[in-house]
Amino acid sequence: MLDLAGPLHAWIEEGRDFAVATVVAVGGSAPRPPGAALAVAADGTAVGSVSGGCVEGAVYDLCLQALQDGETVVERFGYSDEDAFAVGLTCGGTIDVMITPFAGGRPAERAALAAATRAEPVALARVVRGPSGLLGQALLVRPDGSSDGGLGGGPQLDRAALDRAGALLDTGRTGTVELSEDGSHCPGGLTLLVESAVPPPRMIVFGAIDFAAALVRAGAFLGYHVTVCDARPVFATRARFPQADEIVVDWPDRYLRRTETDGRTVLCVLTHDAKFDIPLLTEALRLPVAYIGAMGSRRTHEDRNRRLREAGVSERDLARLRSPIGLDLGARTPEETAVSIAAEIIAARHGGTGEPLTGSATPIHRTARQEHPQPA
Repeated sequence: MLDLAGPLHAWIEEGRDFAVATVVAVGGSAPRPPGAALAVAADGTAVGSVSGGCVEGAVYDLCLQALQDGETVVERFGYSDEDAFAVGLTCGGTIDVMITPFAGGRPAERAALAAATRAEPVALARVVRGPSGLLGQALLVRPDGSSDGGLGGGPQLDRAALDRAGALLDTGRTGTVELSEDGSHCPGGLTLLVESAVPPPRMIVFGAIDFAAALVRAGAFLGYHVTVCDARPVFATRARFPQADEIVVDWPDRYLRRTETDGRTVLCVLTHDAKFDIPLLTEALRLPVAYIGAMGSRRTHEDRNRRLREAGVSERDLARLRSPIGLDLGARTPEETAVSIAAEIIAARHGGTGEPLTGSATPIHRTARQEHPQPA
């Protein structure tokens, strides 16, 4: 639901009633992950999607019904072999969808939507399985540990939910949490869907070259906050990188030391010059970022690895380096190369193999990881 924060917050400001259908659980091959949402206003306007088209019509009707009766319900959609015209998922999986009316009230959800619209980190925990009296109850969680709302089961349940939701918010993930009704961390009668809304992850592109311009466009398309960094002011210009969020003229290693990174940050080193690459990668490989890739031929790669070892980089850290950068797509142009780099970043983020789906036995749609009751 928080993915639709912009339009839903606007509807709230306009005083429009609406209902939101949210995917709360998936089984098998399902087109959208938990947290995907379809919202329908009282006038029939719709935004978002829960299935990529398979069951949108039925869910749309359920949203309109929820606006009439004011009740939160959970419906399951799956595949029917018996009736080709039955409403269901053609992919063969199942999804559970919770439909919630927003016609006044629901302060926790409204506050979460407002915060997400302002790009403030926030998590929203909602009861998606449990006693009917708790279904749809919501708790807003902030990074500082403060919260609004409640799950209707007492302070101990809210404290347990706050703990688990905070852990997911710290990593920017959306997932489910199993708790007992009394608030103990043992799996029991309650399932919470925790949606996290965090600022966009960072992509830092080092090297203001033509390949970087194409990668900036790809990064922006994928939803990254994109920074271009180069020590040469003649190349690092707004005219060359109009879609970059930031353009920094600085030595790459110096900039990396002073800027903020986290576990979602991706670093793409396209400078292809040892005097920039070695100091930069020496710093980068010590950081707990999501992805580090460096451009260059295989000969450049071998020489770079030798220099990094001489600079004190361990074999364990060196193994994190994706070099030569990108997947083997046969790319030639800057745009094709950007696609190969973006594909490798996506595969690294979601655990993909990078292999063709044709003939593969791996799941096409990977489900969101579940937050276990006790952290590892």
